[in-house]
Amino acid sequence: MQPSQAPSPTSPAIRTATSSRYEAVIGLEVHAQLLTASKAFCACPTTYGAKPNVNVCPICLGHPGALPVLNENLVRFAVTMGLATNCSIRRVSQFSRKNYFYADLPKGYQISQYQDPICFDGHVEIEVNDVAKSIGITRIHMEEDSGKSIHDLDVDTLVDLNRSGVALIEIVSEPDIRTASEASAYLQQIRQNLVYLGICDGNLEEGSMRCDANISVRLVGAEKFGTKVEVKNLNSFRNVEKAIEYEITRQIDVIESGGTVQQETMMWDAAKQQTKSMRSKEMAHDYRYFPEPDLRSVEVAAEWLEQIRVSLPELGLAKKRRFVAQYGLPVYDAQILVDHVALAAYYTEAARSLKNQTTDAYKAVSNWTMTEIMRVMSERKCTVDEVGVQPAQLASLVDAVLSGSISNKIAKDIFPDLIGTGRMADAIVVERGLKQESDEGVLQQLVDEVLRENSDNVTKYKNGKDNLFGFFVGQVLKASGGSANPAVVRALMKQALNT
Repeated sequence: MQPSQAPSPTSPAIRTATSSRYEAVIGLEVHAQLLTASKAFCACPTTYGAKPNVNVCPICLGHPGALPVLNENLVRFAVTMGLATNCSIRRVSQFSRKNYFYADLPKGYQISQYQDPICFDGHVEIEVNDVAKSIGITRIHMEEDSGKSIHDLDVDTLVDLNRSGVALIEIVSEPDIRTASEASAYLQQIRQNLVYLGICDGNLEEGSMRCDANISVRLVGAEKFGTKVEVKNLNSFRNVEKAIEYEITRQIDVIESGGTVQQETMMWDAAKQQTKSMRSKEMAHDYRYFPEPDLRSVEVAAEWLEQIRVSLPELGLAKKRRFVAQYGLPVYDAQILVDHVALAAYYTEAARSLKNQTTDAYKAVSNWTMTEIMRVMSERKCTVDEVGVQPAQLASLVDAVLSGSISNKIAKDIFPDLIGTGRMADAIVVERGLKQESDEGVLQQLVDEVLRENSDNVTKYKNGKDNLFGFFVGQVLKASGGSANPAVVRALMKQALNT
């Protein structure tokens, strides 16, 4: 079978008009490598970055007579993700053998689940441009990973079997996704859930989370799905969007030129920014599934299921919405803060430590967290817990600014003094003599003095040069050595100039 090819690109105007007649139907298959200490069916460690072919044993190498033993945490983590995505949990399920031959699959089959996945019929909610949409989850099933083939060395293809047998779950969505941006939002929501649950680190670049996209197009209003194409090698959120956008356009061009979209597996070439054909698409019967004879059925007890259910943490989307409602944060701020579990916890503790429990104070903590705290994290390539500024310290700095004790400028000057010291902002302010002058009597004298020394500019101001107001305020701040409260100075200056 010849892979389908796109014709020569048309003009942007014609392409836009043509594309509007079609809609995409997209489903994602997400493989998540679980944070179990050992592999799915043996005691080998799962350490990432170990020397090739050291984390192996007769079981994950597929030696004759070696029998698998189920890792309980594989079941626990699968059920945890199922509950977090509103799935029904199958009380009795079984493993199957998925048979295919490849160099990095030493047994010649993969232990997976087929007809009765442990989790099914769920959904997750996503937000795109602040509009919520529910995406169905067809199934979540347990399986083991294959090894890794290495093609990019200047030698023949090499195989590393350290990853062979590592515990996986596969999360299969319903074909409810219609755009590349929805696909990216869905993938990010799945990743966030996995990380919040502590069952996967969600690292696409290292391959601990992998995504394949099934894409087809149809005329708007049509009920029947088009021929789907599977696209692999999507190792970043940006590549997911780009690959889906490209493939949608390619399929529309094939149809518009009178061709037929072929069912096949494509690979995203990030260097060339295009998809390319890998092979014809396999069907379920090609894998010759049959029940795994060496493993008994998996039984999920009601009591154990309830224990997992009550232990679920607050997930990212719920936390984002709570931050907006409870702290009055903009959606943008809330999204940034909840994107990292530890950062969201840090913000929560800092907000709780504020003496000034107001919306302005909560927003100020958010600003400091997203600028100074995250700047240090980026510069040092460290976690928020390694920055060296405790949440209570940051809260003390915000309280000092909002109380008028110091200005924002002084706060930025003393921020480095908080790092690694455990000291509160007010103690540093007193020690360095930086307390802001807010006494109106003292500041009125400075205002009067500045106006006397700049009488010519006062005349210009009264003649309409309103932009001189900032000059007058700046002169007072300079005369005070930077200690004057700018808000008080502005109020006094405005009153003096108007009278």
